[in-house]
Amino acid sequence: MSDRPSIVLIGGGGHCHSVLDVIEQENRFHILGIIDDNLPLDHKILGYSVIGADADIPKFNGESVYFLITVGHIKSYSIRLKLAKLLEKHKYKLASVISPRAYVSSHARIGRGTVVMHNAFVNANVEIGDHCIINTHAGIEHDAVIGDFCHISTGAIVNGNCIIEKGCFLGSNSTISNGKNIVRDSIIGAGTFYK
Repeated sequence: MSDRPSIVLIGGGGHCHSVLDVIEQENRFHILGIIDDNLPLDHKILGYSVIGADADIPKFNGESVYFLITVGHIKSYSIRLKLAKLLEKHKYKLASVISPRAYVSSHARIGRGTVVMHNAFVNANVEIGDHCIINTHAGIEHDAVIGDFCHISTGAIVNGNCIIEKGCFLGSNSTISNGKNIVRDSIIGAGTFYK
């Protein structure tokens, strides 16, 4: 048995595949398994078993067990929000996972339940909220604030002093100019230059 804390992932789709790889690389957690309502028990995802459905979450709660929502966020974060409310209602421990191949300034703050993927860059004095996805090659520059439940997609750039409010989706390779405010629940399309 590992002396590392265990982690249970909630959601077994494509985002889960990417997060599994980050968790393996970080080597901070023992992966207990995956919770998914739409997959059969013992179904394998990259060698890890589906261990239950959402209703089974309480069975896996324990002192050294952490949870991470690995349902993706393409345009809507409603499923992620519902799962987060369930976890928080029962005061389950939430993991934050940061790839060892990402750069996160020691002067940045990363919220609970957030994942920072491979080759992402998070500069000094950045605040990232809870349950965010900072995806592969995303860049968050100095003094930016990223609200809860945001997805900063692959290769997206948030320049300095920006505020990205709760629930925003920034598509792949989008760029937000310095000092801009993106209002709550906005969707910024892939490749958009927001100035």
